[in-house]
Amino acid sequence: MHRNISTFIVASIILILILGLLLSMLFLKDMAIYITVIALGAALALQKYVASFFGYFVIILFKPFSVGNRIRIGNLKGDVSHLGLLHFTLDEVGEDEKLGGELTGRLLYVPNLIILDQSVLNYSKVYSTKGAQINCEYIFDEVRVPLTTNSNINKAVQVLEETIAAHDSQFIEEAKKEFKDNYPNFLDEVSKSPRILVHIEPQRIWLKGKFVAPFRIKNELRTKILMDFAREVGKNSDIKFAS
Repeated sequence: MHRNISTFIVASIILILILGLLLSMLFLKDMAIYITVIALGAALALQKYVASFFGYFVIILFKPFSVGNRIRIGNLKGDVSHLGLLHFTLDEVGEDEKLGGELTGRLLYVPNLIILDQSVLNYSKVYSTKGAQINCEYIFDEVRVPLTTNSNINKAVQVLEETIAAHDSQFIEEAKKEFKDNYPNFLDEVSKSPRILVHIEPQRIWLKGKFVAPFRIKNELRTKILMDFAREVGKNSDIKFAS
């Protein structure tokens, strides 16, 4: 409530300054220069609020994101829950080992001016296809598995590929139905590029498997893929996990 009142007061001051400047130039020409100086001084004092105020209209007009989208901007990441005249609110999402991809329970109040000089990564950006706008919640993610150098890598690749396909095939089909024939690059890559990549190190061999998932459940799906892969590997004595 206090935040909403502050936003209203600052927005009102900005509008009054603009209106006062225009009226003074029209009806008080002798005082216009003084009022202009005062207005410029006030604008400088409130420049961050002014930038955030205009940043709101940038968000509304150009739609880099909207309520419900998951975004990363600068070092902040979260789900947009509110758009205001001076700030937008994010439900914070953790990174990597710190609750990677999961809500932390904290709220981030971000000034709108940040979008004027920061890139926005929108995980649920709207795509355009054949003149229509549709939401895409599907992204590429990966699982990484370390194996010993004497493991049967060909068999391990086959097991991981089959495991991933069993879990993400439904999401690939759902995404293709939404996009019809106009796929985003990552969906086109599913059918044209290897799903499993092999990286060799002196002490271990890494299998990296790419899968398609809705961004909100990618962690859950990654866990299921790894658990099923581990269960299948347990049936093969010639495939061993590396430490």
